[in-house]
Amino acid sequence: QLQLVESGGGLVQPGGSLRLSCSASGFTLGSYSIGWFRQAPGKAREGISCISTTDSIRNYAVSVKGRFTISRDNAKNTVYLRMNSLRPEDTAVYYCAAPPRNVGCPGAEERYDYWGQGTPVTVSS
Repeated sequence: QLQLVESGGGLVQPGGSLRLSCSASGFTLGSYSIGWFRQAPGKAREGISCISTTDSIRNYAVSVKGRFTISRDNAKNTVYLRMNSLRPEDTAVYYCAAPPRNVGCPGAEERYDYWGQGTPVTVSS
């Protein structure tokens, strides 16, 4: 069973920072691009970032560009999402996902085959 597991979510004040992790089991993470998505209560899931296998691609949604940084450590089978200058509108459940191996970063979430269960992030005073 291929599996992705997110961690690092929690409660943070506006302007604060948080680092999320996406860890893989059942396959070698270095063979897969990894995307980050989020879903706020009552809203559709949206893609916010993606990193390719060789780090030649690092994409960000306009809403997070300049505040969030995606990175990977293939030796640890982990992808990270560093979130700075957090705002209340960043409150959501955050998911990582992988498309088929050795492909780039698809724009459509339907192209991602493997999904974690999500980690909640709440930005509030």
